[in-house]
Amino acid sequence: MSTVTGKWALAFSLLIASLGSAFAQMYEVYNPQLELIQKINNDHIFLLSESIRVSDKDQHLKLLNPNYEPFLELEGSSIYQYLSPWILVEQDGKLGAYHEYGELIMKPDYDHIDTRYNELLGKKGNTFYHYDIGSKTLQALGSFQEAHIAKNGQIIAKTPAGYQLPLSDSPQQVYQHLESVSNGTILSHGSSGYGLINREGEYILAPVLDTLQHLEDEFFFGYNENQYMLIKATEDDAKIEYSSYHKIIVKNDVILEYIHGRLRRIMKNDGILLDIMGMADVVRIDADHYNVYFKNGKVGLLDSKGIWQVVPADSITAIQPGNEERFGALQDRHYGYVNRAGKWIIPHQYEGTKKFSEGLAAVKDHGAWGYIDSHGSMIIPAQYDDASEFHNGLAIVKKDGNANLIDRSGKEILKEYYQHIALSDDHYYITENNGSFGMIDPTGKEIVTPTFQSVRREGYDKIIVQKNGRFGIINETGEALLPVYYQDIIIDNSNQKILAEDIYKPIITEDDSKKKRKKKD
Repeated sequence: MSTVTGKWALAFSLLIASLGSAFAQMYEVYNPQLELIQKINNDHIFLLSESIRVSDKDQHLKLLNPNYEPFLELEGSSIYQYLSPWILVEQDGKLGAYHEYGELIMKPDYDHIDTRYNELLGKKGNTFYHYDIGSKTLQALGSFQEAHIAKNGQIIAKTPAGYQLPLSDSPQQVYQHLESVSNGTILSHGSSGYGLINREGEYILAPVLDTLQHLEDEFFFGYNENQYMLIKATEDDAKIEYSSYHKIIVKNDVILEYIHGRLRRIMKNDGILLDIMGMADVVRIDADHYNVYFKNGKVGLLDSKGIWQVVPADSITAIQPGNEERFGALQDRHYGYVNRAGKWIIPHQYEGTKKFSEGLAAVKDHGAWGYIDSHGSMIIPAQYDDASEFHNGLAIVKKDGNANLIDRSGKEILKEYYQHIALSDDHYYITENNGSFGMIDPTGKEIVTPTFQSVRREGYDKIIVQKNGRFGIINETGEALLPVYYQDIIIDNSNQKILAEDIYKPIITEDDSKKKRKKKD
């Protein structure tokens, strides 16, 4: 099934298929009302982004204006990759690079090109070349075993002697090891210890630490001479946010501090999240929640801001993140729900629980899933293999390996079960049966049953469908706006046009035939 990718982070390979001399490609161009406004003959067009249109007719790359007329020819026979703002082209196995505005940066004679927002790194043999969009200069950096652009924009190059930073003020300095770890810094390791280097190739944290571990984003955990440190490193500075001579460890993705051998603090990246006595263990539930266990047997649910979602309470084994002031909780291998005070408000009598949504929660009872209300009354009997949360009054349920939609009363929306149903980002449902796809709108109205190779919404009331290798457009009532006939359909949103691709056989006139025979003679 087709998927929609980020418009500024699209990277792909395009293969050019030869159609033979007897056939050519043409496009019918429509406005948003699907009125035919233009025809383009003998061309092949595709979009790199909302504003970049390309033709690769006869393996000649050309940038097109909004009227699909060429205004710049690119060197290369195909597009290798597009990652804004760079267009990489390929010619006979070699790569070149253009800025998306059409400026040629590197001719297509490089073995490899690495891209970053404002820079390129090209390789010819063992020699590397760097281009910076700010200075608009292309310079040879030298020969290395390998090199790549670090996350902070510096170049890390490997030589037999070690690592170098060719863009720094000391390009010949050799480092024992360099690692790109964050958008601001490079982690260095040498005989004197660990340190951090910025975009300019300068140390913002001297290489003296015994250990240094990247946590996430700009945060690090270090140790030196019996001192533990939580460090925040930007492009210009490395600041110790927290330091302690008490033991700090990272255990199962949780930072913990021990005082005199006893667990005392849960740490966040830049300091203390929770300081409390009597803790026995901490378990991360997800990115934003922890189960905190105490020596007296209590357990609480803590969030990433240090706030108790459920205060520590007795007679609980584990607590799940929740909604609507109810939190799934485990005791003695059975689940129920507790409130923020840790009091059982729905008894622990189920084999599984999910979050409340729209006043209902899925629970597992005697091997099957059903739904209870906020008081614990069974509203929809436990009869499903699986059950999702409700979304705008609908939930996805599974029975005997197949899926359906139900409403809050338990009424099944679809006449038959499908092999798979998924909720899309735009709140429509994609259905699947035997490799074919259909679509249901957010209210549960079935637009089309699973009969297409792919379905893809392109704005309100326009759905591109594919069947037997051909494309068409239907509206949200399932009515055909363009027949399922075309080789492809391209939505040019910024130009407010729709291109329907077809293949036609040019008419050979009698004069054309005579000319061909004369040439043969």
